[in-house]
Amino acid sequence: MGVTRLKRKDRRNKARANNKQARIKQLLSTPVIKNVDMDELRAQFGEAPKNKVGATEAPAGQSEETSAE
Repeated sequence: MGVTRLKRKDRRNKARANNKQARIKQLLSTPVIKNVDMDELRAQFGEAPKNKVGATEAPAGQSEETSAE
């Protein structure tokens, strides 16, 4: 009795496995960014906007300085 193989299903299974391996390799090949100099990045883009709490405190500090003069 001969053994028959499901050729189409075999090709699909192999293609699925190959695609999965290729996807994993592609994800692993992307470099991980480490040791980023934040001061240098800020200098490139200019000053970062202050948060709202800091912005409300700044005018109050200025009014005290102006009244002290």
